[in-house]
Amino acid sequence: MSLTIGPYQLRNNIGLAPMAGITDLPFRRLCMRLGAGFAVGEMITSDISLWHTSKTRRRMDHTGEPEPRIVQIAGGDPEDMAQAAALNVVRGAQIIDVNMGCPAKKVCRKAAGSSLLRDPGLVRAILEATVAAVTVPVTLKIRTGWDETSCNAVAIAGLAASIGVAAIAIHGRTRAQRFTGEAEYDTVRAVKRAIDIPVLANGDVRTPSDAVRILDYTGADGLLIGRAAQGRPWVFREIMGFIEHGAPPAPLDPQELSDIMLAHLDELYQFYGDPTGVRIARKHIGWYCEGRPDAASFRDTVMRVESAVEQRAIVSEYFTNDPEARAA
Repeated sequence: MSLTIGPYQLRNNIGLAPMAGITDLPFRRLCMRLGAGFAVGEMITSDISLWHTSKTRRRMDHTGEPEPRIVQIAGGDPEDMAQAAALNVVRGAQIIDVNMGCPAKKVCRKAAGSSLLRDPGLVRAILEATVAAVTVPVTLKIRTGWDETSCNAVAIAGLAASIGVAAIAIHGRTRAQRFTGEAEYDTVRAVKRAIDIPVLANGDVRTPSDAVRILDYTGADGLLIGRAAQGRPWVFREIMGFIEHGAPPAPLDPQELSDIMLAHLDELYQFYGDPTGVRIARKHIGWYCEGRPDAASFRDTVMRVESAVEQRAIVSEYFTNDPEARAA
């Protein structure tokens, strides 16, 4: 299933959701290789005075990234958001995604992320300024509302569509829920029925059957996959195979699993250098080995390693020793 945003015909309608500290350039490229139709980068602050940091510079790196390059920005000031959008386009962004869904306290305290849903007037001002500042498509990520007493996603989506936002993604939880409980899709369904721009559903899309069920129920044009891709970046390929062929995919070949993970580690080491790459790799290794034999003792060992060479060797031995027993 294809999806069009502005002038871009995406490879399919299943994308990688933006996750701070996770959807860096190596992970985005990996997920695209493994079937994602598109990938949204880590959130970038609209405060350009902070762009000199190594963290932000890396987040703005698009070297070798498949098109379209999607950059998410966050902030609460319309002028800052417009300036940040324009500067990111100069740096190579082809779609600007506005974050009004992040539930993190440090983001909401700055009147950004999902806290903006409490102020539709400010939402309008930010979106109008951002859309006017760039010639590329602007998309929007929101939640269903601030809390269960103020679920205003339908109204916010209608406002966004009227301003010229090209697509909207909705996480099926309120900000108050954060990531607890279960995502609901009645709101996504209502939004899809209310507006004409593409609508993407997000939240608790863990398996191929989840993806088909949510698409069928909501009528959404596509899905964003977040936490389910942590340690399973091939989930995109599994979902697309299920959608296209109507049957569960074959289990991942053990050797391919090892190859995928080691290639991911090599990209992390190259992108971040040593020792930062080793530190960043630890969380991914933890996700990769969840539910596998002797995972706890393996994690305990690999988390203590400080060099890329040693870390890679330990991981390689774990995932290639008796591969049938460690099959995905």
